[in-house]
Amino acid sequence: MQELIKRAKELLADGTVVRVLGWKAGDLPYNPEPAYFEKEEDFRDFVYNGFCGANLSKYMIEASKLEGKTMVCLKPCDTYSFNQLLKEHRVDREKAYIVGVGCKGKLDIEKIKAQGIKGIQAISGAELTDAGDVLTIQTLYGEKTCAYGDAMLERCHVCKGKEHRIYDEIIGESKDTKDADRFEEVKKIEAMSPEEKFAFFQKELSKCIRCNACRNVCPACSCRKCVFDSNKFDSSQKANADSFEEKMFHIIRAFHVAGRCTDCGECSRVCPQGIPLHLFNRKFIKDIDEFYGEYQAGEDIEAKGPLTDFTFGDVEPSIVGKRG
Repeated sequence: MQELIKRAKELLADGTVVRVLGWKAGDLPYNPEPAYFEKEEDFRDFVYNGFCGANLSKYMIEASKLEGKTMVCLKPCDTYSFNQLLKEHRVDREKAYIVGVGCKGKLDIEKIKAQGIKGIQAISGAELTDAGDVLTIQTLYGEKTCAYGDAMLERCHVCKGKEHRIYDEIIGESKDTKDADRFEEVKKIEAMSPEEKFAFFQKELSKCIRCNACRNVCPACSCRKCVFDSNKFDSSQKANADSFEEKMFHIIRAFHVAGRCTDCGECSRVCPQGIPLHLFNRKFIKDIDEFYGEYQAGEDIEAKGPLTDFTFGDVEPSIVGKRG
């Protein structure tokens, strides 16, 4: 982290950038939040550790409108989102100085708490430079330990890779964390009967409180005006008035990002109700791979999206494609 802070201060001092977009310490040891740093004294609150899961690429939409260049810290998975935003002309590459930061997997505090660890006061072992695979947690009830891998976010277990897809320089090494099949959970749902599928999603989506956290954090949800904020057609109603409205929001949102979702997992990470929202998007990704050929959004800014391009080999809208 110190190397990252040192480099950020150098770029500010020589005028290469006028601000730095990173993470600052929160009021608890496991909740850092995105923040801008413009002066040297601001960096007293700068942090970069295993709990810095927030994807900063979407913040560059507004940063691109500001005067001067912004240094932004992007993890390998974040660079896919930045590339996709570039492809959609939502960010200005000339306004960004991208520092690719190393990553050894990001942590989910709920997974730590689920192991019965409560009253957390401090956590060590979460720094990128920490060699150990164990988190040491100081609590009100004494010292506890937790395997780093057992506390990782779901998305890190199915990591797309530790290669930064776009950057100006890289600071810190990354560690391969992939140890699971990306589509394993989707396959389990596909194997269910229609009634079982309905019951599964009915149960999950009934938890939704329509806080819009998933939409607000999603890099693919970059519209300045959202249909669900419109005062026409009653689509602005936030309350779960009935079971239809409750499903409509998430299903329509999933269709809106189909072919553009990079599977960054931010929707599930920020959901206060713990709904596995990424499963909607991942189902579409799996289907796109099978019907149109393997495609990873944000991997290549030149490649045409499968849903915005036509080939004679495409499945017909009225025909259910056959899976291999």
